[in-house]
Amino acid sequence: MSQEKKPQAGQKQSQSQNQSDLDPYEIEFLPQFEQGRGPRAPFVNEYGVTIGDHNYESDNSPLEQWTDDTDPSVMAGDQWVHPYKDVGFQTAENRDIFEKGIAPQSGIFMHPDKNVAVDPGDTTTQKQNGEAEA
Repeated sequence: MSQEKKPQAGQKQSQSQNQSDLDPYEIEFLPQFEQGRGPRAPFVNEYGVTIGDHNYESDNSPLEQWTDDTDPSVMAGDQWVHPYKDVGFQTAENRDIFEKGIAPQSGIFMHPDKNVAVDPGDTTTQKQNGEAEA
């Protein structure tokens, strides 16, 4: 008869795996965020770069072959992010979303001392702000 290891007091055990089994860049995703995420194992993207192995210097990476003519957009997109092993998952915001299910705060961006929603060509706004007419 096998002995199943139970979490000690104060430890949380994931339905899918124990915290000690996680990669250093992984978090304990809630079940609804594990559905359809993609592979847990490292994978090779369309540029021949292995993503998810923590070896960030790869001969095939555009970063290692960068020139003035390289379009930075080649490094954008999901093919550069591992669905489970990304350092970005360690942020407090992402942990709140993916481990606790707390939705991010939404709202309009407000600069603390500037009204960034003002049209610079609007003369009525300039007058209201005490600026001289041109």
